[in-house]
Amino acid sequence: MRAGLWVIDCQKTQRDRACGVCGCLEPRIRSSRIRWITHTPIGQCGVVLRIRVRLYECVHCWSTWSENLDRVAAPGRQLSFAAIWWAIAEISWKSKSIRACALDLYCSWVTVNTAVLETTDSILVTDPTRLDGVRVLGVDEHVWRHTSTGSRYVTVLVDLTGLRSGKSARLLDMIEGRSEHVVSSWLAGQSRAFRDNIQVVAMDAFTGFKNASAAQLPHACDVMDPFHVVKLAADKVSQVRCRLQREETGQRGTKNDPLYRHRRSLLKSQWLRTDKQALAVKKLLDAYPSLKLAHDVYQRIIDCYREKNRKKARRALRELIDALAQKGSSPHCPELATLGRTLAKRRDDVLAYFTFAKSSNGPTEAINGRLETLRGIALGFRQPENYRLRSLLHSGGFTQTIRAHIHTTLHTPYTQK
Repeated sequence: MRAGLWVIDCQKTQRDRACGVCGCLEPRIRSSRIRWITHTPIGQCGVVLRIRVRLYECVHCWSTWSENLDRVAAPGRQLSFAAIWWAIAEISWKSKSIRACALDLYCSWVTVNTAVLETTDSILVTDPTRLDGVRVLGVDEHVWRHTSTGSRYVTVLVDLTGLRSGKSARLLDMIEGRSEHVVSSWLAGQSRAFRDNIQVVAMDAFTGFKNASAAQLPHACDVMDPFHVVKLAADKVSQVRCRLQREETGQRGTKNDPLYRHRRSLLKSQWLRTDKQALAVKKLLDAYPSLKLAHDVYQRIIDCYREKNRKKARRALRELIDALAQKGSSPHCPELATLGRTLAKRRDDVLAYFTFAKSSNGPTEAINGRLETLRGIALGFRQPENYRLRSLLHSGGFTQTIRAHIHTTLHTPYTQK
């Protein structure tokens, strides 16, 4: 043991006797060399295998060959297969950083990062059965870097099928960009069986996702996520408040203006307000009829999604959308007219939420939150492909696959059969 590092001397117990040229089974040992391979840690101590690799020479054709260690580590690589899968498990299960794994293994960041990403890409991500059984697909986007050049957005595609049986959502893939083209191209690149199996696509109000789904998955039902429907209504309440503020004062609100001071209370659900907040909101609604109209629509939409009877909720929301879509329904509130046109255009998508249970895009937003944590752990990413692979490793649902590979690498003897 050297300064917290275990150095273990090893050599193969079964020799590679067969000559690959003439088939001779009685070679002689010509020489040997030492190969250093980093293995899985023991507690807080790193482990390095000092393996004596024998060089054989055929006594008939004089050809030479070395002992094969391909079951221990890949040719030219420093990490053993067991160490690579140990690092993958630490990163995936415990949300460790690459640097933390490199410190535990007593090797460089580049060594661990290269091995982890290559193994993730070649074994986990390219598994042909990974996309089998996907029936409910969630689509959303988020900002993955804050730079003045290059694409700032990525589109995530999430498998929501398991939610109906109590399982977690999992990240299927990540595409650089946010447009109809990138989603449509990804769907077109999948197998016909995968596309035919998709029944529901959960999304936000972005038209590009809707067009891509209609082009590549015409048989699937699009579901507009409740969060984004409520957010559309909340934005209209804020727009009405800002318009009234400008009309009254000629400027943006300040902390002494009631409209600005109670802006957050206006967006709270009625049952979440304190008595003081409820009284302040009531005074504002009594003073501004157009604000009261927008606020009532906002609260009615929330009530529809809170209704436990899905048929009753669907009927109430359908009647509200039809009322907002009528011309002249809100002459003194143009913001509600815009909301009515938007909801009427996506009417079927909004109401489909009440037909298909567990079709919310909330788990997709949750994965976006997990990936935000990942970016903090990694202190940001520069390359989109690295970010994609790390995200899939972090939220791709590979727990069982990783566990199987760890069991194989730790329990398979390092001898040739």
